[in-house]
Amino acid sequence: MTAFLVVLVIILFGVAVWQMNKVFQLSKPNQSEDSELATNDDNNTQGYLMLGFVFFIYGLLAYCFWKWGDVLLPEAASEHGLEIDQLMLITMALIFFTGILTQWLLHYFAFVYRGDKDKKALFYAENHKLEFIWTIIPVVVLAALIIYGLFTWSDIMTVDEDDDPIVVELYAYQFAWKARYAGADNTLGDANVRLIEGVNQLGVDMSDPNAQDDKVVNELHLPVGKKVLFKMRSQDVLHSAFMPHFRLQMNCVPGMITQFGMTPITTTEDMRLNEDVIAKVAHINEIRTEKNIELVINGDEALEMYEFDYLLLCNKICGSNHFNMQMKVIVESEDEYNAWLAEQATIVETLKK
Repeated sequence: MTAFLVVLVIILFGVAVWQMNKVFQLSKPNQSEDSELATNDDNNTQGYLMLGFVFFIYGLLAYCFWKWGDVLLPEAASEHGLEIDQLMLITMALIFFTGILTQWLLHYFAFVYRGDKDKKALFYAENHKLEFIWTIIPVVVLAALIIYGLFTWSDIMTVDEDDDPIVVELYAYQFAWKARYAGADNTLGDANVRLIEGVNQLGVDMSDPNAQDDKVVNELHLPVGKKVLFKMRSQDVLHSAFMPHFRLQMNCVPGMITQFGMTPITTTEDMRLNEDVIAKVAHINEIRTEKNIELVINGDEALEMYEFDYLLLCNKICGSNHFNMQMKVIVESEDEYNAWLAEQATIVETLKK
């Protein structure tokens, strides 16, 4: 409260000084009637400043691309991710083209048509042709972009039963994830949060025959090249399943089941060999090495060196420990996946322990 009052006093003091300055200016003698009017020199100065500012914007944009262009995600690791990236590329290209063009026109016209005492300003009360052009062009471009996006989204969200996808449940709760694999029947058993008790953290209905061979794990494994259908639930608040490298995001809503299907196309090991990923890992480890020197000097425990892994994250601010809500995702060959899944205990075996 004290800090607020101090800031308020400073603001009021500034306003008082500004008002006093205006009074002194008005009290000065011999003020010309046109002292507040812009001269040709003023107009030329403002015109050149506008022109200089647009080049500053372009320079800043180029610098940002050069400085931080490497923080972008590597190529998508899923089939539909390639479509998402294509849609994003087209959208951003249109945005940048429109932004660069309109900024240039805005600042260039401010420069060319700057005030001049020897010229009389002209204006059009209306121009139907211009109005038609600047209305129809955005309408056509936006309609085409929206329709393209809708078709892309429809293709992504349509899961063909002929693909025989692997069914996996992603279960979100504050502040972690669980994954439940359907067994040999490839059908998840029923579940309800009211059935949560003891080690049955997902509330699986054990009276459902389809639930007997389900497997609950803390690490997500996916076979490369195989369609996976994720069924998503939330135990408490709104979460969002986010796998950035697969361009996958879907809200996990309490009281309902949402879904998202995708096919991973790049294994974890292959992604670790990606040039962009190698460069990012090296950069992160350089930072950690510098940090470790500081930690060791202070007698603290050093950080582990970073190794790339796919991650399942929560993309909704779901509470105080939201930042730490993540699950490791491993994409591997189908044989490796089958061997791993065979080693996991069924939920019945887990409950018997």
